[in-house]
Amino acid sequence: MTVPGGYSIKTYRYLRMAMPAMILLLAAALVIEWAKTDPHCLQTSISAYYYTPVRAIFVGSLITIGVCMVVLKGNTEPEDILLNVAGILAPGVALVPTPGQGTCHSVPVALGDAAANVANNMLALFVVGVPCLLVTAVFIARDRVRQPAGWTPMYVLGLAVAVVIFGGGLAWFLVDRSGFIGNAHYAAAIVMFACIVAVVVLNAVQFRRKQRKHAVPHSPANRYSVIAVAMVVVPLLMFGWKKVFGWDHAVLWIEGTLILLFAAFWISQTQELWNEGIRQELPRSQATPSPLRSSAAE
Repeated sequence: MTVPGGYSIKTYRYLRMAMPAMILLLAAALVIEWAKTDPHCLQTSISAYYYTPVRAIFVGSLITIGVCMVVLKGNTEPEDILLNVAGILAPGVALVPTPGQGTCHSVPVALGDAAANVANNMLALFVVGVPCLLVTAVFIARDRVRQPAGWTPMYVLGLAVAVVIFGGGLAWFLVDRSGFIGNAHYAAAIVMFACIVAVVVLNAVQFRRKQRKHAVPHSPANRYSVIAVAMVVVPLLMFGWKKVFGWDHAVLWIEGTLILLFAAFWISQTQELWNEGIRQELPRSQATPSPLRSSAAE
């Protein structure tokens, strides 16, 4: 029985759409919790809503987003590596709570033993992650043998980066449990957001080369460049405001801004690649059309 190729395309599209759906789900849960408290009462970060009734949605949506980033193939190998790193770190952001519980809760949430929760859940994550990395190594070795022409050393680099991130987290977890519980959330979140910003920057560069190669007259503005600039400038302005004037909720708004901009990026990329699937990587030499080729086309 032949399976139509359209099935795989639909699966790809639905998987991509799951990402903004999870972000919308988290946003809805945050708004509902905020509506049940004083309008002027906000937690100092999105992560602090772990200590509110939002916890289940917060953890579930971050883990789902992490899985989507790992499963979906990036347009280029560097983009794929960055998405994989961000996806690996997302469950850590979800499962290791920020130390600050905050003061804005619609109802008190029983926490139990936070250290025991982290110990159990992160150990489960590491137990499953190790064989996943081994299977990935097997796939890379198999592709090297079966398809040497399409194989690239970037596959090994990507696996090495994943092993370093994953292995470093495991070593930290085993050697310094208290330090891990107190700081792993922040470390994972910072690197995760840095990878996300880098992904948007890479897309801005590739999209510009795509526009130049096809030499489309009156081509639209590079939307990824706009999002990338906003992802860098807006958080810096907010951080600067916090340093100069003081702002208890700076982290909350920085996180919210980055998440919303990432959702805008993902929706824009999904629209661009709805039929293409993957944007072909263009080297600099192919970014600008040849004058002879342009003349011939005319």
